[in-house]
Parts: sequence; structure tokens; C-alpha cells
Amino acid sequence: MNIYLLVVLLYFGFITLISLLTRKVASRSAADYLVAGRNLGVIACAVVVASEWLGGMSTIGVSEKAFETGTMQPILYNISTAIGMIIIGFTVAKHYRKNNVHTVSEMLENLFGRRARAVSAIAFLFAYVVLAFVQLQTASSVISAMFGTPWLYSVIISSVVITIYTYVGGMHALAITGIIHVVTMFFGIGVATWIGVSDVGGFVALRDSMVNLGAPDNLYNPFSGGLSYAWSLILGGVLGGMAGQASIQPIFAARSASIAKKAAIFSSLIIAPFGIMVALLGLVAKTGNYFDVTSAASPLWDTAHNFINPKMVLPTLMVTAEFIHPVLGGIALAGILAAILSTVGPVNFAVVTIATKDIYHGIINKSAVDKKLISTARKLVILVNLITIPLAYYSTGAILSMAYISYGIRAIGAIVIVMGIYKRGWISTDGVRWAFIGGTIAVLINIIAKLLGWWNIEDTYMAVGAAMLFVILGNFHANNKKNRLKRRSARIRVFPKKELP
Repeated sequence: MNIYLLVVLLYFGFITLISLLTRKVASRSAADYLVAGRNLGVIACAVVVASEWLGGMSTIGVSEKAFETGTMQPILYNISTAIGMIIIGFTVAKHYRKNNVHTVSEMLENLFGRRARAVSAIAFLFAYVVLAFVQLQTASSVISAMFGTPWLYSVIISSVVITIYTYVGGMHALAITGIIHVVTMFFGIGVATWIGVSDVGGFVALRDSMVNLGAPDNLYNPFSGGLSYAWSLILGGVLGGMAGQASIQPIFAARSASIAKKAAIFSSLIIAPFGIMVALLGLVAKTGNYFDVTSAASPLWDTAHNFINPKMVLPTLMVTAEFIHPVLGGIALAGILAAILSTVGPVNFAVVTIATKDIYHGIINKSAVDKKLISTARKLVILVNLITIPLAYYSTGAILSMAYISYGIRAIGAIVIVMGIYKRGWISTDGVRWAFIGGTIAVLINIIAKLLGWWNIEDTYMAVGAAMLFVILGNFHANNKKNRLKRRSARIRVFPKKELP
């Protein structure tokens, strides 16, 4: 067994052991299991929020794009997410916590009634099931590439690790493991970044090396892609988090509304720097100082497709002994996997929470007691993972494109949540229902249209536009119903005219 695999196995063995210690406290009530008893402090809450965002895109994705472009432009993804969390902190965070909700759909019920909760719960459940198996694929692809394990085994290993600590400790386990994940991520990647930048001669030497390879002079400017591109990412960051069950469930678990607000804002200070570090490592790898990055002899060479695979830049750098000591490299690898799994866990648990509170408790068994809810939630943890394993294993690229529907549905949810909190008179219950139904269909059609080459509209813009259109149509329908009822009531005579004797 090589030292890299040994370090990673020891790390996840430790994580599993820690999660076992949370079983007793997580079993006291449904609130303890689903939202950690609403007792998270600022640091714990902020770290868990950040750990959900620091997944595959913030690690593998950012380093991949930095390697491809030779610039720091990809860190705009993390910056946009960080800006989104700051805005969420100053707007909806305190309202979520004050309402003592478990899910976004429960918040919508408080604002618009039960019908809005039912429709939104079904939409969110579908969105997160799709997102769950896509995230599981991301984790599995990294494990498969790192350790050479067959694809099926990689999927099962990833799923089992997530299932164990989620089943045992619920949100308590996610909170504790999230904190450990973030510490490991920052230590491993932080040390690797310091070694890499120092070894190439500092930031000036790194810049000169990238320019010699064809990068633009302003390669350190994250906004070099243009303000329009930046705005689309910022819009996605704000809307994606505002109604994203996985990313804001820790906010539901905050000790108070004030802590919820502070935690959302503080999480941005964790999210943004991490993107900078992994992007710098992508540039360090591109220098070619540690391994060939251009020919078939490169460790990045994909023999199946005959091209350099930039997705494996970060893991490959961590297992290069000429770059970093194997023990430190193993810790960094554990940090990369921690980043990915710290996203997969909350996404899966979001499915469990929506299914438990909105579907089972909200529709099927409204009188269920805490013990029954905890039992149901634990069974759903296993069921969700059993569902996502075959989806992750058998899905194709075309099906994976449907993952974007998750972001579209979250954007719809964000719009109706904000309108419900700040402009309640502008939106009716019918407007909410029509926005979710019509907006989801519109996003789905947009995905199919892009696959067929009919047009190329960003899913976020389609979701926002469709949601606003259907809110207006729903409001129009609601007003028509009110007017019809008024006309009918005007024709009803409560005391019929009679001649008195």
C-alpha cells in the first residue's frame, strides 16, 4: 500500500470514528438530527456552510481552468460564491432562522401556505436527487483516477463513506466532519501552495512563466473575462445559495438569527481564499517544472481519448514526490477528497431532510413523533445512497447535463423567497406554484434545446426570466379568481326581499 493511500484511509477512518461519537446527541430529537438542535455557533455554522460550497468545482474545477487558461480568472467562481453569501447574510439568513424552519419549502409554507410548500418540495427533491448523483460521480472520478480503482468500486466507496457518518450523526456529524474537512483542506492545500509558489521563484517569476506560455499580462486579474461574465457568476452565486437546501441548512441550525447572519458573512472569508490557493497550484503545475504537461509521456495523458486531462492537475501534483513530501502530499490529497465529500454529504442530507420534513411529515404522516422522524430520516439516508449509486454508475453525459436543472430550481426558489419576505404583495400563492412548475419546465426545455443546438441561453437567465414570467401569469390568474368570486358574491342576496304582512 502506497503512503498516499495510507494517509487518505487513515484520515477517513478518523472521520468515521468522530461521527460515531455524535450518535447519542443526534438521536435526542428530530431537530437534533436534522438541524443539530439549532445550536451551532458562528465558527461551526460558517465552516459547515463553506464546506458545502468548497466542493469539486472549487477544487478540481478551479485548478483545471487555471491550468488551461494560465490565469487566475477561475477564482471568480469562489469570489462570486463569497459575495453571494455576504448578500445572503445581510438579507434572508436571519429570516430563515427566526422562522425556525427545517427546509426552504417550510419557509415557503410560512409565507404562502401549504400548497406552495408541496409544489416546491417536489421540485427541490427532484433537483437535489439529480445533484446528489452528479456530486457522487465527481467524488468517484477523483478516487478512481487517484488510486486506480475500478469505476464501480469508486462509486461504492464514496457512497459508503458518506452514508456512514450521515446515518449515524445527521447534521451534528456533518458539522463536526465539515470543520475537520476545512482544517485539513486549508492545511494540506495551504502548505502545497506555499511550497509551489516559493519553489518557482515567487509571484513575479510565476507570472513571467505564464506569460512566456501565452497567458495575458493581466493574468492575476480575476475579472479579465469581462463584467458580463462576472455578473452572470455573481447572479448564480447569490441565487444558488439563497434557496439551496444544502448550503443554507447549517443556517437553520444556527443558535440565533444574529449568529445565522454573521456565519453566512464569515463563510465568505473561507470560500474565497481557498479558490486562490488551488488556482495558484494549477499555474504551478502548468510551468512544467515537476512533470511533462504537453506530450503523451505526461502523467496527465488520457490514453482513452489521447489528450491531456486538466482535471487531474491537482491530484497529480500532490502525488509528485519532486514537488511535495509524500506525507504532506497525502494530507493534501485527503484535503481534496474532503472538499469534494464535504459537498456530497450535505447534498445527500438535503434530499433526506426535504423527504423527511416536507414529504413524509408534511404530507404523508403529519402526526409523526420525533422518534419516528429520526427513524425515517435514517432509513432515507440509506435509500438516497442506494438510489444515487446506480444513477452515478450508469448515467451518461447527456443525463449529466440535467444537473443544471438543480441550479435553475434553486434560482426560482430564491426569487419567490425574496419576494415573499420583502414584497409579499407582489406575489400570490398561485404565482409561487406557477413559478415552480412553469420555471422548472422552462429550464428543462432550455437544457434539451442546448443539447440539440437550437439556442444557447444560460440556465440561470432562463430560470430567472421564466420564474418572473410565471409569477406574473400566476398573479393574473389569482386576481381573475378573486374578481370572479366578488362578482358571484355581489349577486347573492343574503336577505331576499319579501313583503311584510
